Amino acid sequence: MEKSTVVRILNEIAVLLELKGENPFKVKAYQNGARTLELINEGLEELVHSGRIKEVKGIGKTLAENITELVTTGELGFYQELKNSIPPGLLDIIRIPGLGPKKAYKLYQTLGISSIAELEYACRENRLIELKGFGLKSQENILKGIEHLKKFQGQFIYGDIFAQGEKMVQAIVERPEVLQISLAGSLRRFKEVVKDIDIVASSREPEKVMEFFIQLSSVGEVISRGETKTSVVLNTGINVDLRVVAPDEYYSALHHFTGSKEHNAALRQRAKAMGIKINEYGLFKEEKRIEIDSEAHLYQRLGMSYIPPELRENMGEIEAAEKGQMPELINLGDIQGVFHIHTNYSDGIDTLEALVTEAKKAGLKYLGISDHSQSAVYAGGLKIDAILKQREEIKGFNAANPDFFVFHGIEADILADGSLDYPDEILKEFDFVIASVHSGFSIAGERATRRLIKAMENPYVTMLGHPTGRILLGREGYNPDLKEIIDAAVRNRVIIELNASPYRLDLDWRYLKYAKEKGALISINPDAHRKEELYDLAFGVKVARKGWLEKKDVFNAFTVEEVKNYLKKKVTRN
Repeated sequence: MEKSTVVRILNEIAVLLELKGENPFKVKAYQNGARTLELINEGLEELVHSGRIKEVKGIGKTLAENITELVTTGELGFYQELKNSIPPGLLDIIRIPGLGPKKAYKLYQTLGISSIAELEYACRENRLIELKGFGLKSQENILKGIEHLKKFQGQFIYGDIFAQGEKMVQAIVERPEVLQISLAGSLRRFKEVVKDIDIVASSREPEKVMEFFIQLSSVGEVISRGETKTSVVLNTGINVDLRVVAPDEYYSALHHFTGSKEHNAALRQRAKAMGIKINEYGLFKEEKRIEIDSEAHLYQRLGMSYIPPELRENMGEIEAAEKGQMPELINLGDIQGVFHIHTNYSDGIDTLEALVTEAKKAGLKYLGISDHSQSAVYAGGLKIDAILKQREEIKGFNAANPDFFVFHGIEADILADGSLDYPDEILKEFDFVIASVHSGFSIAGERATRRLIKAMENPYVTMLGHPTGRILLGREGYNPDLKEIIDAAVRNRVIIELNASPYRLDLDWRYLKYAKEKGALISINPDAHRKEELYDLAFGVKVARKGWLEKKDVFNAFTVEEVKNYLKKKVTRN
């Protein structure tokens, strides 16, 4: 059994236990166990079969026994008993924003509600208004949450799905019959939310490839099987389409199944004007195939520069390629350091030393530490004495380590009126200040725009953190006017964050091109709360590429000396 499946089951057990009102410590044990397994580097099967799973810190005796049973038999009796004791619809209900396990179970006990459909009907009938712990406002919010779920049903976060797609490609490519293979579709275009996984391969023996594909252990159900396309559903619930084409059709098929519908339609129009027909099978002129040996060659045949996969959205890329004006997109290797890092001073897991060690492994040259500010009580926000202590620790580190630099910053909360939660005499002592909203999400639209602009007008604000506050597939954010926000950022010389957490990816890539055109600087920040999350930077870089960003547009592609000079000038200007 794959580690990801074991982690999912442990998390589900925690939820089921909470639904039944079990001891919170027992619930926490399964949550911690799932998190521990996610972070271990050693193979789970090896740990189980050697008996060393019991020695892993954070895995107790009962948990170790359950994990062993899962891995060795593929099943867990305790898990099945729990599932059988709870109506399955309750697991769907707790996906509604703001409706946790305790409330879901209360709805079940008092009103017999065991599905989202029943809950929606109860809300329409106003049955929650008089129910203790709920009321009219709760009922309205639940209805909004149900609509939100319907809107995003069948969608998945890129960061949760990409590894599954890559793993399938790596398995299939081992087959001797496979000549070429690649992810395609929205995953290859780096869309932040995807509906399925598309894979394109070439082979002279497609039936053997298809047979191997449907036998993979990660495949839960075969939906359809044909000569060139097979569709399956993975154990994790996501659909996968595998297309196997002839070798001379591979690059045309890969191109066709990568581009958005809009990009492909626009390209067909251009090809038609040249007397060329383009489809998934190739390029044809007067029914004769035009030979190509790469996607770059395909674009060349159409008189264009190569368009990278992530730009194939019909947002000006065809016109730019026609003129030979494609941007030289930023790469992960261009990044010199990262900002927006949380340590164990607030709600981070790791010490400064551990974060620096990991950053060096990742090839970085500097870190910008920015723990939460004092208003974020829930996150251990820093009081003045903690700020001073941390500053001295960072100064000491920098003095002793000339090969790496740590900038001392803060993630200051933007209050409801747009002010920050420290006075200017405190803010001015930091190397940089990230201003972010962490409360008052009901302040939306025009009021949110004014709130953010006022915060950016503070002379000591260096960056605007996660500008919309969105959580992908979870919270839409406070919907400010992003063009106004970008204009204000440029006017006030404030850097805009591209939050690289795969659950945020905020600023949205659709506005990055506008930001670039206006001359805004973007900082790709991992918002890391543990050292492993430093590597979320890769997700941010992919989105930056999708937003047309080049090295010169990205603040943390600057060298450490360039960063120091920029921050110094920012302070001097104020």
